[in-house]
Amino acid sequence: MSEQGRHRDRVIAELIEVGRDAVGRGLVLASAGNLSARISEREFAVTASGTWLDRLTPDDFAVLSVDAAETGDARPSGPRPSSEWKLHHRAYRARPDAECVLHLHPRTAVVLASVGTPIRRLTLDHAYYLGEIAVVPFYHNGTDELADTAAEALRDHDCVVMQHHGCSVVADTVQMAYRRALNLEDAAQATALAVQLGDTGTVFPDDAATHA
Repeated sequence: MSEQGRHRDRVIAELIEVGRDAVGRGLVLASAGNLSARISEREFAVTASGTWLDRLTPDDFAVLSVDAAETGDARPSGPRPSSEWKLHHRAYRARPDAECVLHLHPRTAVVLASVGTPIRRLTLDHAYYLGEIAVVPFYHNGTDELADTAAEALRDHDCVVMQHHGCSVVADTVQMAYRRALNLEDAAQATALAVQLGDTGTVFPDDAATHA
């Protein structure tokens, strides 16, 4: 097997494990959400339409190009890509350094973003993994507006939350992208707890100057 083939098999195996774990943690339900990773300089593999993320197999990934002319059509003998393929396609075009895009539906992060409560970084891990968290308004899934708006936010952020919908995170590895997704929801849960305790301003010490 070629080096490219081994790379493809490895990142798909990593995405399969992420999908299983994400569903187990409640970061996504049933066939919602979608995962992708670059498999070459010009192509990425993305979960197929209708796939349940905790039941993925290597055959449940469609291969698409990052080229501007990509239409999202299924390749011969390949599955039809997720209806959210544009979300991944535009993210890779906006972030040439990104090797993985995870689109999940973390409940607390989405609720806070939707009601207008900023997600605060309260721990060292939040600060290290997340950076500034972008929030974009609601657009219907699968639309150019959603994909373009999220991609524009990802130019300067590694995590974006789409109101009333979900999040997209990018990284240079599958594992780092998933760490960011986990810490995004953890930061949201910590923020919600802080608000319940009556605190509306505490942030990680290195963030204090930014929020002053």
